[in-house]
Amino acid sequence: MSLHERWRLTRVINARGTYTPLGVSRSSPFVARAVAEVLGEFVVVDELQAAVSDLVASMTGAEAAAVTHCVAAGITLAVAAAMAGAADDAVSALPDSGGMPNRVVIPAPHAVDYGHPILTDVRLAGATPLLAGHATACTLDDLRCALAAEGTACLLLVSSRLVQGEPLDLADAFALAHEHGVPAIIDGAAQDLRLDALLATGADLVLVSAHKYLASPTAGLIVGRAALVQACRAHERGIGRAMKATKEGIAGVLAALEERRELDLDAWRQEQERKVRWFVEAAGALPGIAASALPDPVGMPFSRVVLRVDAAAGWLSAASLARALQDSRPQIRVMEHAIGQGCLVLELVPLSDGEMRTIIERLVEIGTS
Repeated sequence: MSLHERWRLTRVINARGTYTPLGVSRSSPFVARAVAEVLGEFVVVDELQAAVSDLVASMTGAEAAAVTHCVAAGITLAVAAAMAGAADDAVSALPDSGGMPNRVVIPAPHAVDYGHPILTDVRLAGATPLLAGHATACTLDDLRCALAAEGTACLLLVSSRLVQGEPLDLADAFALAHEHGVPAIIDGAAQDLRLDALLATGADLVLVSAHKYLASPTAGLIVGRAALVQACRAHERGIGRAMKATKEGIAGVLAALEERRELDLDAWRQEQERKVRWFVEAAGALPGIAASALPDPVGMPFSRVVLRVDAAAGWLSAASLARALQDSRPQIRVMEHAIGQGCLVLELVPLSDGEMRTIIERLVEIGTS
């Protein structure tokens, strides 16, 4: 009996991407074996963390790394580290940040919502967010004014397709933070495939998810300057106690990193291109559907598929089509952020050829019903 049958779970074809409510990603058998093995063993967790740090350093050139429960936890811990350092009295004081620098500068267009506001992660540390610019734009001058505020602890930037407005040059922004003597943190969320590029911006800490494209168990990675990474870990004795990584999470990250180290990225990229080409051709052959490839807006090494539906050709609206796909068995979940423009967006990275064929077959059924 499968786990879907045993626990009465809905079967899902996930073309929505690394979406937390759908379980984020599929771990490989290699990662699953590592997790299963460590679950039956006692280990020194600090040694597991040190192994991750050494492996990440060898792969990226970063000084150090640590595993936390997730990127949201990593944001809170990084802000805590910037405010309080690693001293025991400061660690135990938080979230009371009285007497500490406690303003966190973040461009207003970077105040994203991943299912909860990123500003909540900042406030959980006892810090006060200071938004620079306005909702659709933030300039370096806006950042300069905000960083000059008394009691600034750090600069927090986000690398995500959810960021609004004109992109801000991350390297220039971080150089400005360093001119003001404050550390620079980047929330890279689902950007683990761009970790080298994010570190090259000059950020002091880069936070990426380990359970999205790296496909480990639920975990986040904090990567960057050794002193700040160690300060993040120090807060596991304080507000970070509820955010600590488990032995199985750390072991899964180690295994996933070992797989990534051996990955032929060019071959992987070519495979993603093949899947997108096939799907665009198959979906585009359906009357009333225009299909195209959409490169990732922040430079991840794959494209997504955009389906534009033509109601005049007898198709449902984009919103109704998304509901019809979700009502399928198995459920088919797609990105819905472009529904207002009459489009559905599909991410094919985790899907098998059989799952892609199932989506096309269901589109044919819906289009002829």
